[in-house]
Amino acid sequence: MNKSPTVATIVAIFAVAEGHMQVLLVSRTGEPAVGQWALPGGFWDDNESLNASATRKLVEETGATDVYLEQLFTTSGLDQTQATVAVAYFALVEARSVRLREGEDWRPAWFAVDDLPHLAFDNNRLIEQAVARIRAKLEYTNIVYGLMPSEFTVRELQTTYEAIMNGPLDRRNFRKKMTSTGLIEPTGEMRREGAHRPAQLFRFTSREQVFL
Repeated sequence: MNKSPTVATIVAIFAVAEGHMQVLLVSRTGEPAVGQWALPGGFWDDNESLNASATRKLVEETGATDVYLEQLFTTSGLDQTQATVAVAYFALVEARSVRLREGEDWRPAWFAVDDLPHLAFDNNRLIEQAVARIRAKLEYTNIVYGLMPSEFTVRELQTTYEAIMNGPLDRRNFRKKMTSTGLIEPTGEMRREGAHRPAQLFRFTSREQVFL
């Protein structure tokens, strides 16, 4: 009699810091793939939903709660040592809200998505697919809110877009696009940074997914 496969959830957690899109990886201290870097994840039991399992893993790793989380795909064969079905998610978190937490069998660290080592369980492919999905959704949704604080300048928002798209954007066109979509609105507050004149602060009109 064939044994039913084990179900696991995997979460690719992304943030933007120091001008780069980064992903959270964990160094495994137990089998399988001991000593290798991989995405955080865990086995699922039917005491909670798959979304709840992914959310729990996200909170365990980062402590962040105001995030964007989306299911990416379901696959099998990532773990060659046992029959496993993996349900992959990606999450967007604001870097300053994260407090990395070490566990008994993992050590977390941020890596730039364009400079990754070879990862366990074919996780490089998973990250590539997640980044492609995120870049595509920037064109027609507001999911970038998951990477941003509650208040921000247009320049900070543009820097985040540029980190994800891995290239510069025209400043005037970007500002026009952002302010004309209705996705962001001014807070009425200003922020002074150094010798520069005060910059207007904005916020997202919704911190839930909105389609253009």
